[in-house]
Amino acid sequence: MAETAVTAPEPANQLQETVQETVKAIGETAEALGQNSEHLGDIGNIAAVASFAVIMGLIFVKLRQPPIVGYIAAGILLGPTGLGLVGQTESITILAELGVLLLLFLIGMELSVKAFVMVLKPAALIAAGQLVAGLILTGLFGWSLGWSIPQMLLLGFVVAVSSTAVAIKVLEEIGELRTETGRITVGVLIAQDIAIVPMLIIAQSLGGDGGLGLSTVVLILLAVGILGGLLWYLNKPGKLVLPFTRYFTGKPDLITLAMLAFCFTAAAISALLGLSAVYGAFLAGLVIANSTLRSEAIELTYPIQSILVFVFFLSIGLLIDLNYIISNLSTVLGFVLLAVIAKTALNVFLVSKMGFSWAVALPAGLAMAQIGEFSFILASVGIANRVLDDDTYRLALAVIAVTLMISPLWMLMIRRVHDRARSRLLTLREAMAIAYAAELEGVQRAGSAMSKARLRSRVYARALRMAARRRKAVKGETAAVTETTENDEADAEKSTYVEGVEEALDNGKRDPQ
Repeated sequence: MAETAVTAPEPANQLQETVQETVKAIGETAEALGQNSEHLGDIGNIAAVASFAVIMGLIFVKLRQPPIVGYIAAGILLGPTGLGLVGQTESITILAELGVLLLLFLIGMELSVKAFVMVLKPAALIAAGQLVAGLILTGLFGWSLGWSIPQMLLLGFVVAVSSTAVAIKVLEEIGELRTETGRITVGVLIAQDIAIVPMLIIAQSLGGDGGLGLSTVVLILLAVGILGGLLWYLNKPGKLVLPFTRYFTGKPDLITLAMLAFCFTAAAISALLGLSAVYGAFLAGLVIANSTLRSEAIELTYPIQSILVFVFFLSIGLLIDLNYIISNLSTVLGFVLLAVIAKTALNVFLVSKMGFSWAVALPAGLAMAQIGEFSFILASVGIANRVLDDDTYRLALAVIAVTLMISPLWMLMIRRVHDRARSRLLTLREAMAIAYAAELEGVQRAGSAMSKARLRSRVYARALRMAARRRKAVKGETAAVTETTENDEADAEKSTYVEGVEEALDNGKRDPQ
């Protein structure tokens, strides 16, 4: 009986333990479901952002604008200061920097070293002129606004750089990428991209206590020396055969992965040397561009390039502070207009001074009028090193984004002049007059009545002057005729008088009485 009393509670204990384990399992399942729902929420946000960006891209394509403008607009609307669907996180900045790195890799991969060397001298001089002008412009503004010298220097770098991706897209849209205009424009843009490396080295040193020291100069010389040696080597006849090329040929998946691995490896080594990751990525692209894998690599990386363009410009839009733009609209628009107009005029002037005609200088200057995507990297370095404060950083991002967005307006201008530019117009006045013939036609119609009136008045005035001259001539002739008649009459009277006197004298002689 005692054993029965002791063993009886065992089923109840087992039931209690089972219930506890079940409750624990339900709690773990609920927690797992909660975590999955969070992941599903992130996936949903990604789907919403991508779908909205696609819709905005299609809208701008319908408006005959590049889809990149729609990507930037989508980022601004979905960002923290827009609809707030995407919060401000460091991952957005990392994503944008990654996009810039891969874009520079793809630009290097499509670059022909031999074609670049042919325009190296004018391209380098034009890029140097743009940099000097940018520094002077920001120096004047910085002096009036009380900026520090590091701020003026960094923002001068930001303003001087143009967008390689947008300019190439513009030239491709108007069919000028393979012409003389495209060659000099791409040459200048590549020279700017190469100059990004010393700019980044200088920008990184501005935040330190030592400033521009000997180490900075050594790094710049090292970067220039490596690039110069690589260009000299790649300019030799023949194609470069990379290791294991025969194993990659005909295997698209391996080629794509090998290209990306090569890009990131070169970027990592360059960053370890203090030369910037984008510099290594650009060098990796140059090596592939002059290798036997170039054609396959470019063809296989086109889809990646499209995704990178989407990601980069979307991330730029996500970083824009819409509240800041609204609060400082006049300041932002003033800087945007000043930068675009000044860069356009400067670019056209510099290209024409290098011996190119207006037919080349005008579209080239317009294509490089915006501020480039690599300026975002410079601004990021500035805010990280505390060279730029928060307001200046937001202003720089806003100006970069807005100039990239209004680039299609400049592209419309290029479309209107590029056909006439091909006919080798000699002056800017001719190009603008022909490009805006439709607008001028309305002005001419409005002024035709005034022109006719002026013509009539000139005709009437001329007729009056001729009539006055004729009246004066007739009057003179009449006076002369009158004077002649009077003289004749006087002579006749005098002759008659003389004859009478003579007759009287004769009569007196005959009759003396």
